[in-house]
Amino acid sequence: MGGGSAELLSRIAAGDGHGENSSYFDGWKAYDINPFDLHRNPDGVIQMGLAENQLSLDLIEEWSINHPEASICTAQGASQFRRIANFQDYHGLPEFREAMAKFMGQVRGGKVTFDPDRVVMSGGATGAQDTLAFCLADPGDAYLVPTPYYPAFDRDCCWRSGIKLLPIECHSSNNFALTREALVAAYDGARSQGIRVKGILVTNPSNPLGTIMGRDTLAMLAEFATEHRVHLICDEIYAGSVFAKPDFVSIAEVVERDVPGCDRDLIHIVYSLSKDFGLPGFRVGIIYSYNDAVVACARKMSSFGLVSSQTQYFLARMLSDREFMARFLAESARRLAARHERFTSGLRDVGISCLPGNAGLFSWMDLRSMLRDKTPEAELELWRVIIHKVKLNVSPGTSFHCGEPGWFRVCHANMDDETMEVALDRIRSFVQQEHKAKAKRWAARGPLRLSLPRRGGATASHLALSSPLALMSPQSPMVHAS
Repeated sequence: MGGGSAELLSRIAAGDGHGENSSYFDGWKAYDINPFDLHRNPDGVIQMGLAENQLSLDLIEEWSINHPEASICTAQGASQFRRIANFQDYHGLPEFREAMAKFMGQVRGGKVTFDPDRVVMSGGATGAQDTLAFCLADPGDAYLVPTPYYPAFDRDCCWRSGIKLLPIECHSSNNFALTREALVAAYDGARSQGIRVKGILVTNPSNPLGTIMGRDTLAMLAEFATEHRVHLICDEIYAGSVFAKPDFVSIAEVVERDVPGCDRDLIHIVYSLSKDFGLPGFRVGIIYSYNDAVVACARKMSSFGLVSSQTQYFLARMLSDREFMARFLAESARRLAARHERFTSGLRDVGISCLPGNAGLFSWMDLRSMLRDKTPEAELELWRVIIHKVKLNVSPGTSFHCGEPGWFRVCHANMDDETMEVALDRIRSFVQQEHKAKAKRWAARGPLRLSLPRRGGATASHLALSSPLALMSPQSPMVHAS
């Protein structure tokens, strides 16, 4: 945008707070320019940077066909057309809020109940986070966020509100688990810089890790929030996408059962139907807050992103079909588990590991051994090769604010089986080419020599080495050039 045009806009609109100056979004652009299609463009870029669940859409399609009365645009549902077309109450359709509250409890195994009067709608989880930031913090205030975290939080939480996200540094040594020590260090560090911490933002299950937070960690967070008078925002957008043990534990269950002294006015949940159902186009985001003032303010704000009443009407009927929802959740978990196992086993076959995960639509892939150097620059160099030569849009860990270069999020639930196999074939070919190139580089150095210790007055002996020892990493303690 030219300088003259920028002057016509607000500072926020003309600035770069949108967060899209990131490799995370650059990968999407590379896909948009040259999208893969199995038949029309088989050499295109495969989209593995989009966390979308397309594995169970057929179940929703089937339900829709069998329940035409759920749409006001059919003969069976047309009797409700006038009521739904004219409905604009910020509270939303009562039957939708009731169905959503019951469904949120069903997803969480019936271990907790939700009050429909605390369900506030927004335009997707993006709108929910933006609305919560507006309600909870002033410009210059901060949320603390465990790393790695979803790149678009930089946009969703910060762009319009003017708040900051400060990292709670987590590490691979304990599978990136959040510790109280790391939380305290981040909180004290912010305070020492004169920054007011207004909240802690966590995703559970985690995006990008595909792991869940344990009950003890959630209790620690609730206790910390109460002690320090800061908000705790739990993004539970993948709550219905847990496909293996251990079971998901919601912050709602923890504050009701495990932390009796918790100040619930500080606890807020974000949910959506974009991930568990693969319905991002419906733009259904949910804020569930235990704070009456937040509910009242967020409901007023929902006028800027209210879910259409037609969408509410359809979903109210589908979510109320508890038998169907139980079947859907079980089958979706089965399909996610099968896809996760097929993809990660395909990576293991070529020596690539992933962080052990049991949730979400992606894996946290470890390519640290393929980096030229252990630096963010080397990670982005490898990512560019993967994007432009391997033609896979995977997301580098640096875009998730990961402090350890070499991790990548790779999404595998947004494609059919054939496309996934093409992606695995490309990865397999890339790894094999890298191994051959590494072998050639070592061969070009000439034979390595192993220095043997002197014995008595004997002169040093040397042994010329060839494969496979010559192919070992130069960091290996077994290999030393003489």
